[in-house]
Amino acid sequence: MRDRLDPKDFVTALEARDATLWAEGNVSKTRLGWLTVPRDMEKEAQRLRSFAEAVDQDTVVLLGMGGSSLGPAVLAAVRDALGEWSGRRIVVCDTTDPKTVEGLPLEDAFILVSSKSGTTLEPNVLFDYARTRVRDPRRYAVVTDPGTPLESAATDFGALEVFANPSDIGGRYSVLSYFGLVPAALAGYDVAELCGRALDADRLAAAELGQEMGFAALEGRDKVTVKVREKVAAFGLWVEQLIAESTGKEGRGCVPVPTTEEEPGDDRFGVDVSLSAAHELGELFFRFEVAIAAAGYALEIDPFDEPNVAESKQNTTRVLSSLPLPSVAAEPPESVFAWVAENARPGDYVSVQAYLPFGRDDSLESLRRRLRDANGGMATTAGYGPRFLHSTGQLHKGGPNTILAVQVVPPARSAEVPIPTKPYDFGTLIAAQAIGDHESLLAHDRRVIRVATTDLDAIS
Repeated sequence: MRDRLDPKDFVTALEARDATLWAEGNVSKTRLGWLTVPRDMEKEAQRLRSFAEAVDQDTVVLLGMGGSSLGPAVLAAVRDALGEWSGRRIVVCDTTDPKTVEGLPLEDAFILVSSKSGTTLEPNVLFDYARTRVRDPRRYAVVTDPGTPLESAATDFGALEVFANPSDIGGRYSVLSYFGLVPAALAGYDVAELCGRALDADRLAAAELGQEMGFAALEGRDKVTVKVREKVAAFGLWVEQLIAESTGKEGRGCVPVPTTEEEPGDDRFGVDVSLSAAHELGELFFRFEVAIAAAGYALEIDPFDEPNVAESKQNTTRVLSSLPLPSVAAEPPESVFAWVAENARPGDYVSVQAYLPFGRDDSLESLRRRLRDANGGMATTAGYGPRFLHSTGQLHKGGPNTILAVQVVPPARSAEVPIPTKPYDFGTLIAAQAIGDHESLLAHDRRVIRVATTDLDAIS
């Protein structure tokens, strides 16, 4: 175990972009743009306001995945929950579930497509699909890195605006760049204030928190219980990705458990999050970015790469290359609790992975709590697939082998929603993603049960 750094020394080294803070061979050289982007974006506030004012639609549909979508989802949800002002409705689509995709209010919306690489499958096929329903290019804007295929496609299409984001920012650290602030401006946020709050964040306190988190994980308290009040529970979506995808490497990591309740346990490290105004998110985002960089120092890993995320993508591609889809056995939903009890070991956690349509949040949270309570308060997380493949999926495969994965899939394929540029539909795609991740979990010797149901309340 390495020595703790004085928080001031850590922040000094971080701001100097000292790569020796993290494991040898880390990618920090091309991933630390988030340190200065709030200052850069503060200067862009008027441009973003002018852009937002030129949009006529009252609804914005954001098509993205992972770091391109979770920050905007939190910004929109917290603004709505706190009811501070009335602005555009932001609908985030970071799924390939056909029912969710088909139900998007595209005809009355402005459409924002977000993808750092410009090659990520999900936003690209969603963009292709959206153009079959909304053909006017002036109803679109794109956020991507410079020189990506998506930038070229959007320019050729004639999109209203193409925002080229600084390329030295990883997706999960991008919320204070164009990826988060373009949708924030459309939602009615004062971008300059968000950035100002971020610049005022206490970096020393953040560095201390992150080191405490990382060293606690090494000592066995690796379940980071992030407690927020019910009204702003959506913050957990973003912080969960940041912690899991940044720290779940080399058999080590912090397991984020977003919750609105006290969840004690010998393997828990508690973090309370206070949030009473939407603009406070700027400070929270930056504070946790610094903290997780510090946790990476303590864990002696690279907090800026995501080596295992590509595995499920590659498996999905392989499965789709030889259609029809293979048959994968599924257990009855009433067998889950017994399976968890039989396979659980001290220090484990349960991960519910629901490849179902959006809108099941209450049932998903109820299942998470039922599993937690039935197993002596065991840390339990829950999320939608394929969303989590770009967030906690890194931890599931690259972190400690303490996961009990409960994969939930529909008993039959949903009605087809065609993808115009592919020889398969959205129902086939999400089924292939579930199969691909199932194979990846097994390849890493993870314990996983697959159940077929659309009724989360039936799982027992």
